Amino acid sequence: MADPHHFEFDLDLGIQQQVVEHLERSPILPLAEGVGPRRSGIYALYYRGDLVYVGKASALGVKGNPTLRSRLGVHRRKIEGRQNITLSDMQCRFLTFSSEWWVWAGELSLIEHYDPTWNGSGFGSNVPGRGRQGTERVSRWNEQFPPK
Repeated sequence: MADPHHFEFDLDLGIQQQVVEHLERSPILPLAEGVGPRRSGIYALYYRGDLVYVGKASALGVKGNPTLRSRLGVHRRKIEGRQNITLSDMQCRFLTFSSEWWVWAGELSLIEHYDPTWNGSGFGSNVPGRGRQGTERVSRWNEQFPPK
């Protein structure tokens, strides 16, 4: 049986259209412990059914060779430590690719297509809020879902 999370691009078609279609056909899963393979890829997080965040796990230029399982685990643990949100509010989808280049292209395509509300809000790994050197700014995500 073919892996529903993996696909190869048809270079004669637009990348964005393909990645959106394949993501939307992939299974939607609870953001549970151990979800996702130990491979590079892209993922989408859903909050109460709405796509709110798109991210990637790529070994290119990153220390520690992150995988989809490790990135989704980071997000799961972050959500567990927050108010006004529970893991039962969250679901995810993901895709894997044969090339690291497609991971980067796929993530950019999904962000451009969906314009997820949590991308740029302070949810991801590059938090623009409190704790960053030289700023006391609190991110929008931290205001909506403060630490417990």
